[in-house]
Amino acid sequence: MGVVEATRAVAREHVLVAMLGNIPRLVSDPVWRADDPDEGRGLGVLLVPGFGFGDWSLQLARTWLRKRGYAPIRARIGMNVGCTSELVDRLERRLEQHAEATGGRVVLFGQSRGGGLARLVSVRRPDLVRGLVMLASPVLDQLGAHPSVVRVARTLARLSRAGVPGLLDEDCFAGPCYDTNSTAMAEPLQVPAIAVFSRNDLIAPWELCADPCADCVEVGSTHTGMGLDPEVYRLLAPRLAAWARDREPVTTSAAERPMAEAAAATTG
Repeated sequence: MGVVEATRAVAREHVLVAMLGNIPRLVSDPVWRADDPDEGRGLGVLLVPGFGFGDWSLQLARTWLRKRGYAPIRARIGMNVGCTSELVDRLERRLEQHAEATGGRVVLFGQSRGGGLARLVSVRRPDLVRGLVMLASPVLDQLGAHPSVVRVARTLARLSRAGVPGLLDEDCFAGPCYDTNSTAMAEPLQVPAIAVFSRNDLIAPWELCADPCADCVEVGSTHTGMGLDPEVYRLLAPRLAAWARDREPVTTSAAERPMAEAAAATTG
């Protein structure tokens, strides 16, 4: 790839470029319309954003799901720059709350690092997970993202060591946190899963996103634009609808734990 082509490719991964290029295509595409507003049958969905992004980054996905009768909620983990183990704990609690609020198992829907976190939660709590969606998530190597992204993450770890709270810790790269989550990430899934990847992804190498335990599907999107790509929603629609048709109630005692934030969970 020449210098000009490489520059253009990098530019396509810019957030603003991804939004301006994909949002108009998505909202004008037939896949945006909800032919059946009850398709989701109240199936809960927990949306987990990527590294450095907040819940806003999956707002259109949330809207698309709600229009079809799903019950999507935000992860509420800020910009997803914290310690992996701490974020997984928080997502597990959020999952428990939403499973109780919706009366059934929940779909975990994550983009980039969010998909990896969602996979870790799925391994830990398969009893509460109806299905797992991972968009451009390099789950086969936690540190396999583009070097620029890893450098940012390591900078956050240094800031954490200096006393800044709520950031990645050194242990997330080489220590108990990394070892524990690497082992968990390698465990086979006990829930149905979809892994969406793209060879045009300049952030997460597609080979690292092809989870052998998932139904792997290739699209032509960029990394940052994957959650806004009509092609992605076209391939997800029938799979999510099938999960909704086969909803299973939560029967474990874990779903009956006290839920202090029930109202917040149901409103998203």
